[in-house]
Formats: sequence, structure tokens, C-alpha cells
Amino acid sequence: MPSPLSADRPAARPPGGGPVDALISQTRRLKGEVDAVRRDTPADAGDPRERWRRALYDLAMHQLDDLDEHLAQLRDDPPPAPSEELPAPPAPPRAALLSRVGSAEWDLLTDEVSWSGELYRILGRDPAAPPLTLDELPSLVCDEDRPRLTGMVTGCLIDGRPIDGEFRVLHAADDIRTVHMMGEPVLGADGSTVSMWAVLRDVSELRRCRRTVSETRDSLHRHRHAAARSEHRLAVELQEAVLPAWHGSLRFPRRGPRALDVAAAHLPPSAHASIGGDWYDALELSEDATLLSVGELTGHGVGAASGVAMLLGAVRGMALAGTAPGPLLDCLDRLLDTTAQPVLAGAVCLRYRHDTRTAVWARAGHPAPLLYRGRAGRALDAPRGALLGAAPGSAHEQAEETLEVGDLLLLHTDGLVPGHTGTAAVHRLLALAPRFAGGRSARDCVREVAEEFGEGERAEHACVLVARVAS
Repeated sequence: MPSPLSADRPAARPPGGGPVDALISQTRRLKGEVDAVRRDTPADAGDPRERWRRALYDLAMHQLDDLDEHLAQLRDDPPPAPSEELPAPPAPPRAALLSRVGSAEWDLLTDEVSWSGELYRILGRDPAAPPLTLDELPSLVCDEDRPRLTGMVTGCLIDGRPIDGEFRVLHAADDIRTVHMMGEPVLGADGSTVSMWAVLRDVSELRRCRRTVSETRDSLHRHRHAAARSEHRLAVELQEAVLPAWHGSLRFPRRGPRALDVAAAHLPPSAHASIGGDWYDALELSEDATLLSVGELTGHGVGAASGVAMLLGAVRGMALAGTAPGPLLDCLDRLLDTTAQPVLAGAVCLRYRHDTRTAVWARAGHPAPLLYRGRAGRALDAPRGALLGAAPGSAHEQAEETLEVGDLLLLHTDGLVPGHTGTAAVHRLLALAPRFAGGRSARDCVREVAEEFGEGERAEHACVLVARVAS
């Protein structure tokens, strides 16, 4: 019956961890059964045939250990995505991985040496030549590996330690083969070593295959790191292009007796992390109105940055068309419902009228703006409004607040206060009220926030926007 792993019909890789876990369980059961039979084989049997059988059991255990390790790697290390287009390593012929096995015995009392015919081929010796003694055997080994072989043989003969190690042999035409050697001493009645037997196998193709696997894994890691760096750089560039490029304070409107002093900042995490979906924006709609908004989109990387670009474009377009904050968030909700990948977003949109000093605002599952007046602060009473994308079709209510000259509004995203969320974070922010008092600029207030919450350990991206009623 032909093997299912024939060259014409290669076996497909198991699609996932389930089949691989089953193979690992079967391998480990087989290891237990082989080990049980091996333990029943006398370790000091005088019959060379029994020693040969025990050695083959040991070899089988080594091979099963290798198989168990490779299957575990196959289960734990996911394959690269198709888009990575890594070159596949050349697959060695299946028969090439089957190690050739030879045996030898050195009698220390009679100086007799016996080699199997396969051992001559493994070591590259002429079958017509006499077998080598233990003193002559290192002459076949590469210079760098001779001390290792000598140490293994000495430890076996003098200390009675089993041999289990590898060395390289130089064949004709500079062909270097890797040989794995296992052996044990045979003790006489007085406990001294009378002979030594060994089983040797050619593991050259197996080692080459392992090197190929290792080199391919290293190449995969380098490729993934380079792809991650490229994606991060692209996300950073996209975020910088989307978020307002202004630094310091801005005056809205640029002309007019009643002005709003605005400043904002993006606070990155303390450790390297993917770009998040946090944003802030301030847009002059007319001489009488200014739009302020902050928000955050779920996700990281290029997907989040491109999603923010889409949302900000929609917010600005609808605001310039005169859409009020509540209906504007309703439209954003429907927009997110049409995207290919389901996402959620929290946001606050606030439309400030300069002539009446009134702020009409709405929120979508987001912290309410904070109002500072004098040396005290409070959170604005929040109207109802679900996260964008969480309940398509739900309405976002509006609220209105009348401001006074010197009042300060602080809009922020979640994660601004490291280690605190919800009410605890609001209390920490409101505690800054005395530091905001005294007619300081919006830029000074943003700097206070950054110094208080931006210099320690931060796990998330965050944005803060401050607007002060200047006149």
C-alpha cells in the first residue's frame, strides 16, 4: 500500500492546533510504551543481540523526543500570513531523513574490534580495511570534534558513563557527515570494563533539516519585525497627517471681540506600543461658532489611524454643513455600521457659539467635558448617548451649558489618568482646578496636565483638549 506521504501527494498541514495536539498525544503514548519495553531489556546482558535491541530502543526514544519537540513547535508557532510571501525552504527527500545505523564493539581484553557493514559506510571507510581501534577512531573525526569524542570514550571506559553525543566525520571529496554515537561499557566480574559497544547513526540530513528550520524561523522573525516596523511607521505618519498640526494655543475666531483660547496634546504610552485610535480636533465653523471634539476608536495600528481619518473627515464635513452635535453623532453611528470591520468609538462633539457663550454638546459613550470656574471644577451633566457602533439607530441627546469669561473646558479620552478610570480619573482631573486658576492660557493648562499624568508609566494613548473663554 503506498504511503500517504508520497512525493506525488504530500500531506496537507493540519489546519489548527486540534489535529497537532492529537499527534502529540499519540507520540507521547508511544514513547511510554517504548520506554516500558526498554526497561524490560537487561542493561548488562552479555548477549550482543540484547544490547543491540536495547540500543535501538534508546535510538527510538531519541527520535520520538525529537518528534514530540517538532510537533510542539508546529502547534505553538503560527505559520506566516500569506501576504508575507516568505520563500519556502527546500524540502529534503523523505528517505534522506531516515538515519543510517551501524554498530561496533571493542574488546579490551583481546583487542578484537568488530564493525557492522553499515558502519563502514557511515564513517567513509573502505569495507576491505580493518576496523579502527578506539585509539585510531579520532583520526576520522574533524579536528574541532576530536576532544569531544576522546572525552566521551574516556568517560565510558574509566568512569562507566554511557556515551551519547555527536561528532563530524570528513569523507572523501570534503563531504562532512554528522554522526550520533551511543554506547555503554561492558563490565567484568570484578567491575572493570572489559569491552565497549556502540551504535552510531548518520544524522547529517536530519541536522541540515534542523538548521534549515532554524534559519527559516530566524528569517521569519526578521521579516515580521521589519513588517511591524513599517506598519508602525505608516500608522505614525497617518496619525500625524490626521491630527491637527498646530502647537501651542489657537484663538477662535481669529478676529472678533469674543474669543476662545484652545490648546491640545496627544500623550503616548511610556513603552513602545502600536498607534491607537485617539483623536482631538478644533475647527472654526464661522466667526460665530467653533467645533471641539475628542474621541477614540477601538483597534491599533494602520487600521485605527485610517478609521480616525474617516471619522474626522465626516465630523468636519457635517459640522461645516451646520449639523448639530447630537444628529452629527447619529450620522457617525450609521457610518460605522456600514464599515467592513465592526468597530466601536467613543466621542464628544461640542459646538460653541461665541456671541452667546453657549456650548451645545453631545457624547457617545464618552467621558463628559469638565468645567473649571474659579478654583473649582465639575463634570457637565451628561446627556444619554451610546458608543458609536454599539447600538445602531439609537439617538444621541444634546445638552447646553452657558459659560462665563475665564471658564475653562477640558475634553479628554479614556486613559488620560494612568491607573484610574471613570469617577476616580475625573476626581484626579478636577483636583487640578487650583493650578488652572489665575487666568493662565490653555497651553499652560495642557502643560500642567502633561506634567501631572504624562511623565510616569502610561499603558495607553490619550488625548486632552483645553478651551478657555478668553473674552
